[in-house]
Amino acid sequence: MASDALSIEKRDGGVVVLRMDVPGEPVNTLKASFAEDFARVFDELERDTSVKAIVFTSGKKSGFIAGADITMLQKAKTDREAAELSRAGQRALDRIATFRAPVVAAIHGAALGGGLEVAMACHARVASDDPKTKLGLPEVQLGLLPGAGGTQRLPRLVPIQTALDMLLTGKQLDAKKAKKVGLVDEVVPEAILLEVACQRALALAEKGTGPRSAAPKGPKLEGAEKLQEAALTKTPLGRRFLFDQAKKQLLSKTRGNYPGPERILEVVEKGLDKGFEAGLEAEAVAFGELVVSPQAAQLMSIFFATNALKKDTGVDDPSVQPHEVHKVGMLGAGLMGAGIAYVTANSAKIPVRLKDKDAEGVARGLSYVKNLVDQKVKRKRLTVREAGEQLSYVTGTTGYDGLRGADVVVEAVFEDLALKHRVLMDVERECGPQTIFASNTSSIPIGEIAKASTHPETVIGMHYFSPVEKMPLLEIIVTPKTAPWVTATCVEIGKKQGKTVIVVNDGVGFYTSRILGPMMNEAAFILAEGVKVEDIDDALMDFGFPVGPITLLDEVGIDVGEKVGHIMHAAFGDRMKPPAGFEKLLADKRFGRKNGRGFYLYGDKKKKGKKQVDETVYGVLGLTPGKKLPKDEIAQRCALQFVNEACLCYGEGILRSARDGDIGAIFGLGFPPFRGGPFRYVDTVGAKEIVRRLERFRDRLGNRFAPAPVLVDMAKTGKTFHGENAVAPGQHKVAAQGAGLGAVA
Repeated sequence: MASDALSIEKRDGGVVVLRMDVPGEPVNTLKASFAEDFARVFDELERDTSVKAIVFTSGKKSGFIAGADITMLQKAKTDREAAELSRAGQRALDRIATFRAPVVAAIHGAALGGGLEVAMACHARVASDDPKTKLGLPEVQLGLLPGAGGTQRLPRLVPIQTALDMLLTGKQLDAKKAKKVGLVDEVVPEAILLEVACQRALALAEKGTGPRSAAPKGPKLEGAEKLQEAALTKTPLGRRFLFDQAKKQLLSKTRGNYPGPERILEVVEKGLDKGFEAGLEAEAVAFGELVVSPQAAQLMSIFFATNALKKDTGVDDPSVQPHEVHKVGMLGAGLMGAGIAYVTANSAKIPVRLKDKDAEGVARGLSYVKNLVDQKVKRKRLTVREAGEQLSYVTGTTGYDGLRGADVVVEAVFEDLALKHRVLMDVERECGPQTIFASNTSSIPIGEIAKASTHPETVIGMHYFSPVEKMPLLEIIVTPKTAPWVTATCVEIGKKQGKTVIVVNDGVGFYTSRILGPMMNEAAFILAEGVKVEDIDDALMDFGFPVGPITLLDEVGIDVGEKVGHIMHAAFGDRMKPPAGFEKLLADKRFGRKNGRGFYLYGDKKKKGKKQVDETVYGVLGLTPGKKLPKDEIAQRCALQFVNEACLCYGEGILRSARDGDIGAIFGLGFPPFRGGPFRYVDTVGAKEIVRRLERFRDRLGNRFAPAPVLVDMAKTGKTFHGENAVAPGQHKVAAQGAGLGAVA
């Protein structure tokens, strides 16, 4: 043993296999001691003249190296401390890069972040063809940049545009794609990975390359690609054009809210302009500043929250275990139903029986699933044989007898309580008493749906987001009667489907639909005041939302928004009452993107470039656009409604934790990740300041801005939503304001 984490195995011919296996951890991560460990091991190998070549690999079956230990970064209190961590990592990897003998990385599983930086410091890379083998630099997703030389080595190993794409998005490549761009030298089956890597290492040793540089020589390109790369990287004019364009595209997406990507561009450009060593120093300085930035703090909190949710069963009793699920029934073969069927078959590998009222509906659903699978074949993520196997998991039916034997039946029929009661009774007639009935409703309380059940303990909500195959969140809704094993089973299914799962308590709109409603309403109020559609959307995008509320309404469907809004207004009274006149949109048959008639232009009416507002919508609403409001005021009015409603949900006990509320808002509704979610946003700004802002708007605009009781209490007591001084959920209930769901039903 060379260290606790690194072991040396000598083989014939002078090749050494250096294995990394961090003790007591499921995956390899780079700890604070890794630089010292590397230095000690390479000192030892340097002195051993019998060593002709080294193969660096993992001693874990779980993967190569998953990246740096994030808790190590959180301990850095100043940018100087964090920058020194970066410099230590750079020195350690320079030791590999400049080692007298060739070092070859044998990669199986994830080589991410610091793991890929280690591999790039080696003189060659051999990867397994296993689907689990992924290479990437996801630091940007934590508000950071690679800090151990990654910003400098990657652009010298692969074409510059590929490097920037990977660095700025955190995109991960499989082994075949990595070989195609030059990041990997050879791709082989896992069974022969180590042997091939040893052969390559010895071949490099026999070739003899002389003194080794810390910087790679450059991507292996030919012909036009080589000339293009030289033009973009070797000339000042080419570099200026490249980085100006990259920054322009970047800011159109980030709107300046994320400093990490901008610093990546600066550091890469510095290295290409001033040289490898200057680039490394720029990387260390930028890394240090980003580690202690507020954006990174929030993004790292999301990282830890999602990891914690992976271990959460959704129930407080650790003895409760999920039941085995061998078959899922799916009621409704529309976009939602077909999407749920796809993720169940594709990711969870559970057979699905897809039911619709007629053969045409079933055919459309099956076609949707097939199109998604065909796209994966086209992108070479699936073979034709694998695609056929996946498609065999989804079958169709028009009768309830096709659902017999299903352990779980998910319904995705229209938002109509009577219809949901009818399909629930049909399922219970055909299936056993232990069959779970899960509703994909977006607003109707699960308790109301369960009133038609003879087994209300098996009724639960599974609220997916559209498009199901892309959206990461699953919101599971439980009633006081839902059995814990039912909750645990549905949480387990969601995880297998690849979803981040939160469990919330029952209520109108649950959590996500409920907190979105007031924000959308406020956007409508601002529009009714005469503010232009595009000004409202731009303000919320500047705040950090991926799309504006008016665009979102077009995407969801104006008719759907009206139906859900009616339910919310009935339940919550004037707080959820939309401004008068918006019913005219439905009278004009404006349903949004789905029928090409909404707030924006679609189809033939749309011109190329930035999407355009359909100016005729103002006439339908009887509005004269032109009022100017500061962007910050527009954003604050909408965002505060969102945050305040989230706090009302917390006070009423809809949420189990602030963690779940933050994740639900970010992953389900696009709340700005760099703000950490509505509850971390309150903790950052301060409850007292949030209450002050709400009261200022309440005095001017009405009682819909009345602060949530939990916020008022926190403003007085100094408590927070996170940390040791956290206020408990469910302690600030509000009396019902509306007529209740019965008025709607």
